[in-house]
Amino acid sequence: MNKRQFRSNDPERQQWQDPEKILTTIGVIPGKIFIDAGCGDGYFALPAARRVGPRGKVYAVDIDADAIKRLQEQAAREGLDNLFSEVREAEETVVCEGCADFVFFGIDLHDFRDPSQVLLNAKKMLHPQGNLIDLDWKDQTMEFGPPLQKRFSIKKARHLIESAGFTIASVSDAGPYHYLIIASP
Repeated sequence: MNKRQFRSNDPERQQWQDPEKILTTIGVIPGKIFIDAGCGDGYFALPAARRVGPRGKVYAVDIDADAIKRLQEQAAREGLDNLFSEVREAEETVVCEGCADFVFFGIDLHDFRDPSQVLLNAKKMLHPQGNLIDLDWKDQTMEFGPPLQKRFSIKKARHLIESAGFTIASVSDAGPYHYLIIASP
């Protein structure tokens, strides 16, 4: 299986995963607070910052210093003063308590060292009407993405999310390779 890395400006990825469509689906609008845990170089964080506008905020964390540097450079080029990013482990990240409208995991919940801790941190960051968003790989063989044995099935992801105290609001397809779980604290 090819573990191809896709960057935020990769036109091939945009063919099968449209961040604008996903952000619309989950309800990201001006003035909201969006936290992207495991943001990479900003595939979702950058369009989220554009959407939430100057009254909103995006907090983006990732363990990859090079990816964060690319994200910061692109945000600076676009004048996105509402995007705050840093190199941090999601297991050790609580950027605020009860302030977030969205805590977003973009195809990475399976990658965290301790997904249960990351979910507990997400619950701390969300306000009571906020949403946890888990966009992840379907558990089927594909030409790219993580190995099948590393992927979380919908059943496993649901179990982890519910075990962290969330209520699942919806589970849906998000294109040919991914599913989308929306949950509330």
